[in-house]
Amino acid sequence: MSFRHNGPEIEIIRGDITRQGDVEAIVNAANARLLPGGGVAGAIHRAAGPGLAAECRPLAPIRPGEAVITSGHRLPNPWVIHCLGPVYGLDEPAAGLLAACYRNALRRAEEREIRRIAFPAISTGAFGYPAAAAAAVTVRALREAAPELKSVRLVRLVLFGKPLFDIFRDALAGESAGDAAVP
Repeated sequence: MSFRHNGPEIEIIRGDITRQGDVEAIVNAANARLLPGGGVAGAIHRAAGPGLAAECRPLAPIRPGEAVITSGHRLPNPWVIHCLGPVYGLDEPAAGLLAACYRNALRRAEEREIRRIAFPAISTGAFGYPAAAAAAVTVRALREAAPELKSVRLVRLVLFGKPLFDIFRDALAGESAGDAAVP
C-alpha cells in the first residue's frame, strides 16, 4: 500500500528491515550507545556484522530524537541511519521526540542524496510506545517533512507482524484520504 502527497511516495509493507535490498538506507531503531541489542537494533547489527558496532562506537551516545549515519557493512544497503526513539512514559515530549527521529533521519538521507529509505516502527517495541499513537505521529511527521525533501523519492515503512502492519496501514490510509494511491 502506498500514497504520494506533495513529495515522495510513502509505502507500507510487512517484512524484515534487513532484507530491503532495493533501498539505499535503512533506519535502525537504536539504543543510545548504538550497540547491538534486541529487536530491530539486534537484527540490523547481526546482519551487518561486527564492523557496524565498531563504526558506531565513536558516534555514541545519542539522545532521543537524534539520528546519525553509518555505512551498511554486510547489509544490502550502503547506509544505516540510527535513531534513538523515546522511551514511552520517560522521555518527554514523547510525540515530539518520535517525530524528530523521522525528521532527522530524513535530513541525514538528504545530506547523502539518498533516494529510497526504509524505516521500522521506531519506539514501539521495548521502548513501549503504543503502536496506534506511534503510527499517528509517524505518518504526520513523514507527511510534514515530505515537501522539503529533494532527494528522497520513496519512504518505506517496514513492519514486522500483521498487528503492527494493520495499525500503521490504518494510520496511513486515514491520513492519506484524498491522496493519490500509487499502484
